[in-house]
Amino acid sequence: MSDNLRGSLYMVAAMAGFAIEDMFLKSAARVLPTGQVILIMGLSGVLVFGLMARSRGEAILPAAVLSRPMLIRSVFEIAGRLFYSLSLALTTLSATSAILQATPLVVVAGAAVLFGERVGWRRWTAVIVGFLGVLIILQPGLEGFTPLSLLAVAGMIGFAGRDLATRAAPRTLSNRQLGVMGFAMLAIAGAIILGFTGGARMPDAATAANLAGCTAFGIAAYHALTHAMRTGEVSVVTPFRYTRLVFALILGAVVFGEQPDAATLTGSALIVAAGVYTLIRSRRR
Repeated sequence: MSDNLRGSLYMVAAMAGFAIEDMFLKSAARVLPTGQVILIMGLSGVLVFGLMARSRGEAILPAAVLSRPMLIRSVFEIAGRLFYSLSLALTTLSATSAILQATPLVVVAGAAVLFGERVGWRRWTAVIVGFLGVLIILQPGLEGFTPLSLLAVAGMIGFAGRDLATRAAPRTLSNRQLGVMGFAMLAIAGAIILGFTGGARMPDAATAANLAGCTAFGIAAYHALTHAMRTGEVSVVTPFRYTRLVFALILGAVVFGEQPDAATLTGSALIVAAGVYTLIRSRRR
């Protein structure tokens, strides 16, 4: 099996895992406060990745996590996790996942503005088309618009900022140490939400199972993602990120009875098409 094929399979597995994680999170948040769900997920992830780091003889929180790029990354990570999780809990899985797919387009625009990367008119056009897809999903000014949809946009911007900050992160940090940091930020986001809403309580058996599923699939998906990005060519592997939307649409329909309207499907198609085209142009360059 070639590295490109192996990396692509890792990416598809990661996207399926993240979609299932979102499903469990949304199910658990129907019973428990959203902040409590996110806090438990974050602490569980810190524990698992911390044990993995220690098993390799690595420091759980090395000095490099306090570097300026990592602190900036952490702020964006908290914002992304906080707003995306709220969007999952309060809006539909399909629309939230669709808006998230615009993250690579925001990263392209941010790289041009912040790092001076050359972005030709074709890729700028693709970015604009992708943002148009987001607007179609949001339907601003129309009857179908809900302010809660902006939570997904805020989460998407947070994740894009995190990805841009990652470019400057110290390369001495391992995937396991980054996992500890990522889930620690998730725990902080959960604590912030819970601090405002309160209402924490013991979960029943079914909700505890949802929490366990959410944590297990989240950790497995994160692990698969790191393998995907280090196996094969990035330009070949990255487009398979968009399979997350397919999994989300299926799970939203089967588990939650969601029926995406024409605007959501049209906007999703524009975002995915623009993102794939941007990746193709990047590879040619």
